[in-house]
Amino acid sequence: MAQLFFSERIDADLRRIIDHLREQASTDGADRLAGLIGAVDVLAANPLIGRPCGDGLRELVIGRGMRGYLALYHYDERMDLVRILAIRSQRESGYSIP
Repeated sequence: MAQLFFSERIDADLRRIIDHLREQASTDGADRLAGLIGAVDVLAANPLIGRPCGDGLRELVIGRGMRGYLALYHYDERMDLVRILAIRSQRESGYSIP
């Protein structure tokens, strides 16, 4: 089982997602967040499940359409460590990684 490591950036990403759900008066925001975190947790058992997206990075597709998110991560096979670098809505353009 790989270990999961969340970058400091994830906190800002989740806050942005929560703010968006509040703005949209989403009634299932807590369930959507729980689903998002649950999907990312799958990476511990299946670190290569995400699609390759260059430079050794992978992208996990979570949900679809308006309920879809993408998690950008790197899997270090030698250390058996998944570093989750960013999370965004599928409708957002690009990741905001410094």
